[in-house]
Amino acid sequence: MASVARPPLAERTRPSRLDDVIGNPKARAQLREWAERWRRGTPSGARAALLAGPPGVGKTSAALALAAELGWTVVEMNASDARNESAISQVAGRASITHTLAEPLGGGAGPRRALIVLDEADSLSGRATETPRPTREPPILRDFLRGRYGTVEALNAAWGLVPDAKPVPFRAWDDLPRSPGNFAWARRPAARRDIEEWRASGRPADSSDRGGLAAISRLVRSTRQPLVLIVNDERVLTRYSPVFRTGVTRIHFYPLADREMGGYLATVARREGIALAPGALDAIVRRSRGDLRAAMNDLDAVAPLPPSPAQLEVLGFRDLTADFEAVTDEVLTQAQFYRSVAIQNRLDAPPDDLLPWIEENVPHYAPDARHRAAAFDELAVAERLLGRARRWRVWGLWSYATEVLTGGVGLALHDRAVPEGRRPYFPGFLGQMGQSRATRAVRESIVAKVGARLHLSKAKTRETVLPFLDGLFSDLGEGRAGAQRFRLAAEVARELVLSAEETGYLTRSAPESALVGRLLGPGTTPEPEEPPPEREESPSSPEPGPARPVQRRLSEFGAR
Repeated sequence: MASVARPPLAERTRPSRLDDVIGNPKARAQLREWAERWRRGTPSGARAALLAGPPGVGKTSAALALAAELGWTVVEMNASDARNESAISQVAGRASITHTLAEPLGGGAGPRRALIVLDEADSLSGRATETPRPTREPPILRDFLRGRYGTVEALNAAWGLVPDAKPVPFRAWDDLPRSPGNFAWARRPAARRDIEEWRASGRPADSSDRGGLAAISRLVRSTRQPLVLIVNDERVLTRYSPVFRTGVTRIHFYPLADREMGGYLATVARREGIALAPGALDAIVRRSRGDLRAAMNDLDAVAPLPPSPAQLEVLGFRDLTADFEAVTDEVLTQAQFYRSVAIQNRLDAPPDDLLPWIEENVPHYAPDARHRAAAFDELAVAERLLGRARRWRVWGLWSYATEVLTGGVGLALHDRAVPEGRRPYFPGFLGQMGQSRATRAVRESIVAKVGARLHLSKAKTRETVLPFLDGLFSDLGEGRAGAQRFRLAAEVARELVLSAEETGYLTRSAPESALVGRLLGPGTTPEPEEPPPEREESPSSPEPGPARPVQRRLSEFGAR
């Protein structure tokens, strides 16, 4: 008798009560409060809950535990399902509108609910107003039936149309209309089956996510059942439509602390009878970095091993750079094809992250210019496929892109496996981006301060004000700027409350330089080059009158 495979440890130990979910007590309390509003009736506002946080921190487990505790049924859609407008309307929309509200809960009063869970909702594509990709029109009905039956006589016999009876049989193909309409023959069972197949011929299966955001935004406003959206980054949704900012209850989940994760893993290990070597539990906790699902998978991986150093060897450490180096060297020295799932399992990363490593190292591994050009041709094909996958959210293209990125590039470089013994280089542009991260942060800080002071958007500030500031603060340290411009720059720096780092960015000097200190110092300006000569009074010029006060603030209107 074949043994039945056990589900993963993370699934076997999934909690059935919200209080049993580990960590994030504030988020669990907010989720329970939101559910209580649904138990009292359909709430007037915030009918959906948006659970945001990194992977493995208990978002899905909390939603499913809430449903199990309250006796709600669950309608779940995740990234493996087609989540375009049609699919969401059919699955989630049907559960939202037509689910029975009269069936009482199994132990208490109140209506029975269906919790709609849309997992990984931030991976949906397109704009909020995007509509599904139009389907092709079906062929003309008479052409469809002619291709199926061949002759009119065969069609009449299949549909049971006989002479001297109603509906009357067809005499020629031209007697059939372009569409079935409301004719009597269209209500016959055989005709209905053919008509349904004719209509289906113009509706190819759409496995994309096109139009999914628009369907979800409408569902958030009109759902009659509790709806939970689970995302890793809520900004992906909130930038598309304001309904995801103000029309939902936004609940944040955070990585688990090492202490609570360690205590939970120890409890699970005792309950499951898993013996761990000294230090193995601490290694699992450190390796997971707050991701409970990853920790449970590691615990499940070492469970079959005896409590020995072999468990620590299996765990190891997540050194992503070393993993990328090993895969890159293997790809560029061997003609070996990989599937997308193999890359994800080895690197814990999508094929997009491997592309810059291959691109950076192709010139170093190519034996000559001909092989280098052929490898870049294959790389261009892989990048085009990855771009289509990102743009259309058709993740099935990852498999094709991965095969071209690995085996295609490897075959283009070498006719056979040739170990080169070279060490892959880290992608140059990634290093440059990392080095310029601090500079870009200082620049964005200046943009934020200027935008808040002048009531401008960040885009408008970068476009108009930042070039002015660059011109104002340039050449101040080279002596070519006059005293008046220096005083203006110092006043602007004090008005915007610029820090030493921000002032150094504008003047292209070190934050601790003397120039920055003079600009930010209280009332300090450089010595003027030469005082301007006094203008001689003209004999015909009128006598100057008393100085007129200058109004500087709006509040001075009433004082004058």
